[in-house]
Amino acid sequence: MSSKYETVVGLEVHTELKTNSKIFCGCTTEFGGAQNTHVCPVCLGLPGVLPVLNKKVVEYAIKVGLALNCEILHFNKFDRKNYYYPDLPKNWQTSQYDLPICLNGHLDVEVNGETRRIRITRIHMEEDAGKLVHSGNTISDSNSSNVDYNRTGVPLLEIVSEPDIRSGAEAKAYVEKLRSILQYLDVTDARMEEGSLRCDANISVRLRGTEKLGTKSEIKNMNTLTGIQKGIEYEALRQAMLIEEGGQVIQETRTWDDAQGITLSMRKKEAENDYRYFPEPDLVPIIITDEEIEAVRAELPELPDQKMDRFVNQYGLSVEDSTILTSTRQMADYLDATVNAGSDAKTASNWILGDLSKMVNENGLTFGESKVTAENLAGMIALMDKGTISGKIAKKVIVSMWESGKDADTIVKEEGLVQITDTGAIEEIVKQVIANNPQPVEDFKSGNGKAIGFLVGQVMKESKGRANPGVVNQLLQKHLND
Repeated sequence: MSSKYETVVGLEVHTELKTNSKIFCGCTTEFGGAQNTHVCPVCLGLPGVLPVLNKKVVEYAIKVGLALNCEILHFNKFDRKNYYYPDLPKNWQTSQYDLPICLNGHLDVEVNGETRRIRITRIHMEEDAGKLVHSGNTISDSNSSNVDYNRTGVPLLEIVSEPDIRSGAEAKAYVEKLRSILQYLDVTDARMEEGSLRCDANISVRLRGTEKLGTKSEIKNMNTLTGIQKGIEYEALRQAMLIEEGGQVIQETRTWDDAQGITLSMRKKEAENDYRYFPEPDLVPIIITDEEIEAVRAELPELPDQKMDRFVNQYGLSVEDSTILTSTRQMADYLDATVNAGSDAKTASNWILGDLSKMVNENGLTFGESKVTAENLAGMIALMDKGTISGKIAKKVIVSMWESGKDADTIVKEEGLVQITDTGAIEEIVKQVIANNPQPVEDFKSGNGKAIGFLVGQVMKESKGRANPGVVNQLLQKHLND
């Protein structure tokens, strides 16, 4: 996009809450199941039914609001947002309008080494709509669509930002950090691939240096981080090119077609007054006391930024490593548990970010599901610290721990992996390696210091990785310099 234009983005992030039942009825919120089986007269909006608010939804909303630096409104209420759409059986959505539960928050994100503060306008509670099931892969290649109402009535929080975001990369960073905080709070699984966290982006462009906002379009229901970034970048470029060609951007709702890498028009964008909001007559206003807010605050966990600061200042880890380690609560908790079991934080971090992450990812698991417990990892590191096993042997041990579930002590004893520290035994191998490799020996004596690396490797090979590397180096230096 031409540098003369500036991208302006505001995001509406919808996240399904991890309650057992829906927001206004007792139907399960479990993902999946046969279509239209997790429904009842209330969530289907049949005549004569009355909603009953799920108290856990209010508690979760307060928790999210506090984590995002919001003001919690002591008096808030539900409203009817009226519109017709096939997956909304009542023809209105029970949501919050002028008195939402949370106002005026913010979230700081790091983009290209710069901290950007994204203001949060509001957070409100509402019910989810159903889901259109298309006959094709996308709307554009479908001949028909059916409606699955299982998702109708699942509790949602909508987190609305100010138009403070200036690029697709910033939007991606914002949603990524927001998702991490929500997972730390354990109020949602935030699985974007299952639709439990979705994002609508309001995008406009304006001449750089001007204050007036351009006409916006909205991209609905993006559910991947890369899709959010690419969708915003494409739409901003589309609008800028349209303006440059003398055209006019119209306010509309669009969809992101990931296969084609473009946005497509869906319908004219509704204005606020089109929804004809009015207070929900079947639900009383919600009164929240200071005591209730403070009780929720007391239950807040250590959040990603706080945990990262502790990892840097207490554990002495780098900002880069700490950023990765705190990206999920499970990985961060795993490091804490390993340290609490007696391990050095830096050594534990190296194993977690290296070999263990590889095994976790290859098996499609999380650190909460790791087959190597934090206690067993700490036990393996302790054997290394005592010199019982070398780093090379440890790489075999961690694989055996993953496959068997046994601790490192047991594996080392059963497989005979105890490191050889007996100088006499290692010296015999060193002499043999020197005798069998005259050319590397000559290279070393001719001034090629790197040749010793080959000889060390041969000694380790002959000892099946069990020789103490420090002793090997000392003995090689001694005999080669004789």
